[in-house]
Amino acid sequence: MKKLLLLCILFLFTLNRSIAQENWGGGVDGEQLHFGFTFQYVASEYKIQKIENWKGPFIDPFNGLPMINSQLRSLSSPVTPGFGLGFVSDYRLGNNANLRFTPGMVFTDAIVNYEFEDPSLSVQRKVQGTLIDLPLGIKIKSDRRKNFRAYIIGGAKYSIDIVSKKKTDDIALSPEAKYLKNLKNTVWYEAGLGFDLYFEFFKMSPEIKFAQSRRSVLKDNDRLENPYTAPINKLFVRNIQFSLYFE
Repeated sequence: MKKLLLLCILFLFTLNRSIAQENWGGGVDGEQLHFGFTFQYVASEYKIQKIENWKGPFIDPFNGLPMINSQLRSLSSPVTPGFGLGFVSDYRLGNNANLRFTPGMVFTDAIVNYEFEDPSLSVQRKVQGTLIDLPLGIKIKSDRRKNFRAYIIGGAKYSIDIVSKKKTDDIALSPEAKYLKNLKNTVWYEAGLGFDLYFEFFKMSPEIKFAQSRRSVLKDNDRLENPYTAPINKLFVRNIQFSLYFE
């Protein structure tokens, strides 16, 4: 009898612990609408499409002389790091689907290296971005297994660059001192995957996501007067984001 009572107590304790763990995460998955916050690491680069005669030299329309007195040898864009902070608004569509709006602010740079036949003229042009990101995506998730579940996510985002106009004003500069400039507003495609990890009072989700601008971000209204815009036909931004979500 004592053994049976002991087994019953042990069974009830195990059952209670199992039920408690199923509710870990603060019950966030059962809510129709919930909120959270995120930290992001962003690695960005340009995808460069050159014009046919991209090596130049390119002629200054005002004096008929080369803007830079050497031909280009290569154009490249190294990966540069950045970071972001944001919020999470998550709307439950069903047991395995959620609509997510994750607005945030991202601080990132993108770089183009211009290497000329004359190495002394080689130069780097950096575009500094302070972006307000407005992503909207659909999260498709697996069934929960204890305190773990996997998911994929896809969608689009709209970005607004709020960098100061003074930092892009190069009208008074000579051709070799001009800037490479991006459009202010950008639409992106996004796709990624991640995991929901449940703790006693919250849920943490590490996520990796790839994003690319839908159209060229190159601001080319000064193409004839800017030796750094002239060799480029289209300029796309792409990045990989590693995010930690807390909900």
